[in-house]
Amino acid sequence: MTQSAPSKRPRRSTPVSPLRLRRVSLLFTPFSLPSPNGGLTLANRIVIAPMCQYLAEGGEATDWHLAHWTSLLNSGAGMLTIEATGVTETGRITHGCLGLWDDLTEKALANMLHRARKLAPPVPVCIQLAHAGRKASSAVPWQGGQLVRLDQGGWQPLAPSALSQLPAEAPPTAMTLDDMAHLRDAFVNAARRAHRLGIEAIELHGAHGYLLHQFLSPIANQRTDAYGGSPDNRMRFPLEVFAAVRQAFDGPLGMRVSATDWVDGSWDLAQSTEFAVRLKAFGCDFIHVSSGGASPQQKIAVGPGYQVPFAGHIRKASGMATTAVGLITQASQAEGILQAGEADLIALARALIYKPRWPWEAAAALSATVTASPQYWRGLPREAQSVFGNVRVGQR
Repeated sequence: MTQSAPSKRPRRSTPVSPLRLRRVSLLFTPFSLPSPNGGLTLANRIVIAPMCQYLAEGGEATDWHLAHWTSLLNSGAGMLTIEATGVTETGRITHGCLGLWDDLTEKALANMLHRARKLAPPVPVCIQLAHAGRKASSAVPWQGGQLVRLDQGGWQPLAPSALSQLPAEAPPTAMTLDDMAHLRDAFVNAARRAHRLGIEAIELHGAHGYLLHQFLSPIANQRTDAYGGSPDNRMRFPLEVFAAVRQAFDGPLGMRVSATDWVDGSWDLAQSTEFAVRLKAFGCDFIHVSSGGASPQQKIAVGPGYQVPFAGHIRKASGMATTAVGLITQASQAEGILQAGEADLIALARALIYKPRWPWEAAAALSATVTASPQYWRGLPREAQSVFGNVRVGQR
């Protein structure tokens, strides 16, 4: 019997699940922030960015913060960053801004934060320490956000130079060297208080036109001493503040920066990149890249992920753990930023106000998991049942 010739048709392979073809989601892989004390591991790469709430009383956290933080700690994000927190009473943006400058503000923050943490899975907490500089003594946003004058119950702002934020405003007081020394010590004091509260990481606010950014930007800094003029001089005080806090705090310590003022001839990406390199030399563990805020003349090219290229550039040049932020709203967008190597962490703020469980939705979209309080295990729709992992609930 003659054998038939072997078929030239390819053998049928075993079908491969689409999930096996998909790359592992970077957004939901752990990330370790380095630090002198051994570092801090986040369960995923989603960081809640600082969001001013303007509802503190005399700088003290209130029940609003308890509710707000409890919700955010239950979001599934890898880390929560507490809003810009004034290191002095007159360093607040508004009368309603949070503070951490004395025993009363420390006690109130401790009370609300500890209670919130008891109502959520374990989540690392970072705090943003800040001084508003010439943007201090403002009305809360829903009351217009403008400068509150002394005769209206405001206070006299301090700044690098006696240059107002808006032309019609009274100028701030230019800081003396003694003022600067006191303020550096205030940042250190607040950092020590944050550490006592069990806060695991600290971010110094060097962005959005507030004091440390004002020293960096020639728009706000026109000093003629060793702290003004050249980029080296303008970087000097923010670096001194950072170095002092670094000496006092051995957990993850970073800074938020405005990569550009969006004004020709002012603070820009090249200077921000050099600043980041110098921060790293002083022991900076991470950098959070934003932009703008120093001048009403700014012309911002707003669009989805519009600040991400700045983060990517600074990350490549500095080698630091880098956070990207700004109109990042979709899980696939966040994942793409990480896969492209433009950032290590993704920060969300307003997106989490609109969708407080955004990380749950992102985990469902990327076939990943997050940790949730067991009270919420029954809350997932049928198509997202695996988001909390292999959990079970029973009832009789």
